[in-house]
Amino acid sequence: MLKILEQVRKPTLDIPVEERRKMWFKPFLRSYLVVFIGYMAMYLIRKNYNIAQNDMISNYGLSMTDLGLIGLGFSICYGIGKTVVSYYADGKNTKQFLPFMLILSGLMMIGFSLSMGGGGINIFLMMAFYGLSGFFQSTGGPSSYSTITKWTPRNKRGTYLGLWNMSHNVGGAAAAGVALFGSNYFFGGHVIGMFIFPALIAIVLGFIGLRVGNDSPEAYGLGSVEELFDEEISQEDLDVDEQQLSKRDIFVKYILKNKVIWLLCFANIFLYVVRIGIDQWSTVYAYQVLGFSKETAISGFTLFEVGALVGTLMWGYLSDLANGRRALIACIALGFIIVTLEFYQYATSEYMFLGSLFTLGFLVFGPQLLIGVAAVGFVPKKAISVADGVKGTFAYLIGDSFAKLGLGMIADGTPIFGLTGWAGTFAALNASAMICIGLLFFVAIAEEKKIRHAKRAHKKSKLAMTL
Repeated sequence: MLKILEQVRKPTLDIPVEERRKMWFKPFLRSYLVVFIGYMAMYLIRKNYNIAQNDMISNYGLSMTDLGLIGLGFSICYGIGKTVVSYYADGKNTKQFLPFMLILSGLMMIGFSLSMGGGGINIFLMMAFYGLSGFFQSTGGPSSYSTITKWTPRNKRGTYLGLWNMSHNVGGAAAAGVALFGSNYFFGGHVIGMFIFPALIAIVLGFIGLRVGNDSPEAYGLGSVEELFDEEISQEDLDVDEQQLSKRDIFVKYILKNKVIWLLCFANIFLYVVRIGIDQWSTVYAYQVLGFSKETAISGFTLFEVGALVGTLMWGYLSDLANGRRALIACIALGFIIVTLEFYQYATSEYMFLGSLFTLGFLVFGPQLLIGVAAVGFVPKKAISVADGVKGTFAYLIGDSFAKLGLGMIADGTPIFGLTGWAGTFAALNASAMICIGLLFFVAIAEEKKIRHAKRAHKKSKLAMTL
């Protein structure tokens, strides 16, 4: 394919590892900023759709089911791309994939804007452009996970990935301001400006990102991250090298036949029902049911992302303190989510609504991060992108799609659990959180076994060195 997407690997510099370790930070920071800012920009051209929903309803007479259908186009293409594009990305320069796909996604969002026209819309064209935008964005998360894992030591990975995970919270929180600014100052307040202006920003950032950083320390002749930080190579990586497994063999052995990955895939489905169910419909629920103003509804949406911004780093750091027990920490966060949903559903004041949205953002993105970090611990480096991609495929094709279309239909009157309207919607959210806890419980057991095995292996290694 394009040469810019190929891996660069240079011979290790003939200098002591201590000196190479000192040289590590600057190239790492450049690469880290590319995936951080690039993924943030992807959310500027994704979450503007949520912000524009009330205007699209009032300007074009769209129903919640119509909005759900347009969102469904994104979810399906995004979900398919998660596996298809990420499978190809493994073994390539994953850092370059993100800005390249950001540019293509931005171009699609300009097409999405034009499909609305001046006074009429074409829902099928909107679904197509929004769907293609989702396909191109699909490798953003997997490529970031792969790049950061190649650069960072294992005992700090939760913290670094947690910090990166803030990127989509920054993008989500900024999406409202950027969309409204573009609409009000360049398009006379028309909703089309909420899409064109952020898309132009994304395209510019994408071209800059292609010129900065690389996907691993080996691209600079610094050696592998394990060598730099005196870590043992994982058993999965050793097996892949010793057995000289092909990409297909790696996919079959470490993805298709990996029970833990499948548990994480299904847990991610139900987590996405909760996350997207809140994220997609909070502005509509606040305005139509709770009776708050559009400004308050948008503020709640923004605080959901701000809460995630505050919480996401903490959850990654806590999982590092817990010696890599990602699933256990995720279960704790999910328990608090079930409690907080009650405050959100029955909010009697603006402060109660805003506070519950902030708290839900703080809590939801903990499991969101930790499911991805947990998956990294059960696959070799050559399968990180596709491992994250596969769980993302299930999350978007089923969880995200249900949250956008299914919950919209329930809110419009389709019954579930014998309930209709928003009562049924919240019942689905609570049930999803409880099922997610049950699935992650089994992952927590697998993690505990892996952690204890690693401790025993480390003790044996140290003992052999002293003899």
